Amino acid sequence: MTALPSIADLADEYAFLESEDRYRLLIDLGRKLEPMPDALKTDATKVRGCSASVWVYPTRTEDGRLHFLADSNAAITKGIVALVLSAVQDRPADEVANTDIAQALEPFDLSRELSSNRTQGVPNMIALVHETAARMAS
Repeated sequence: MTALPSIADLADEYAFLESEDRYRLLIDLGRKLEPMPDALKTDATKVRGCSASVWVYPTRTEDGRLHFLADSNAAITKGIVALVLSAVQDRPADEVANTDIAQALEPFDLSRELSSNRTQGVPNMIALVHETAARMAS
């Protein structure tokens, strides 16, 4: 499995970058997502409300942690979903369900850095991750 950088490490790096470099960081982060098989890109795994197509598929590791596969047809949006997942990837379901992902994303101030079209689906990505984790934790 591909390990995403921690959200704290990303926030530290992001803070020192100019806008254009921040875009590059997000695009590079999206490239770190492991490939999601096309067969998993279905209506059931599609995140609603995103301007680009985004799919998120949960899996469970042998030790019971949640591992998400994700993809998007837009490079920056793929980076945003990777950023969301970096806050929770490979953690126990109950921990993921209780993680305040929106707060973890605050240092990135995405609404200031990106157009509203690019960020409008973020709450839906977070909701899908939380709902999945809560369901898998019970």
